[in-house]
Amino acid sequence: MLRFIQYTLGLFLASTLVVGTAAPSAQAQTMDDKLRTFVLFHKLEYVPEPDGRPISLEATSWIGGDVNRVWLRAEGETSTLNREGEVEAEALYGRLVSPFFDAVAGVRVDRAWGARGKTRAHLAVGLQGLAPYQFEVEPTLYVSQNGNVSAGFAASYHVLFTQRLKLESELETSAALQAVPEWGVGSGVNDLGLGARLRYELHRKFAPYVGYDHHWAFGETADLAGEHASSGALVFGVRIWR
Repeated sequence: MLRFIQYTLGLFLASTLVVGTAAPSAQAQTMDDKLRTFVLFHKLEYVPEPDGRPISLEATSWIGGDVNRVWLRAEGETSTLNREGEVEAEALYGRLVSPFFDAVAGVRVDRAWGARGKTRAHLAVGLQGLAPYQFEVEPTLYVSQNGNVSAGFAASYHVLFTQRLKLESELETSAALQAVPEWGVGSGVNDLGLGARLRYELHRKFAPYVGYDHHWAFGETADLAGEHASSGALVFGVRIWR
């Protein structure tokens, strides 16, 4: 667990150095005079399974103004039974291109440790923002250091039962043009993940939750995953922001 946190925070900080020199244009400086920051641990959760990777984390942060921002995104998982895990960290420059969307571009670094320790890097370009009917969406295109092209799409939707009790539903999917077996990736549509989390805000910035996640792998990716091609589990965690 400690090693997982160290890797995640280390990649988060390294991402800051990569894009920290991004500067707003003269036209946008008027709107961006006030520098603000935001940090959200969207998921910090435990999955009570006898094997696999029962601890996962997903975080987003940004620094900037209304038009220009540096975005940091990270997600990963690790096992409490062995010293293995994976983390993805992205450092992106984002610019407001419409009232509801930012265009983003930057880098993504993947790091796996344990028996299959390895690292790879990507260039990333995409959008993130609020689609019609209040869906939060995040389509991103990636090109790896070896020229492999892939894409990811994430969407989420919130239902408010009360001011404190909220349900968040999520969908994630990915696809790749080329197979990368060492990373468990086949060509074509790779996977689909669906999840729902019911949270209660004990404090405006702290909300424990319970939920359920299910993940399916398809095609070549399913062949590489073997018995883990389809899996579902209850999750317990907290959502924290500042």
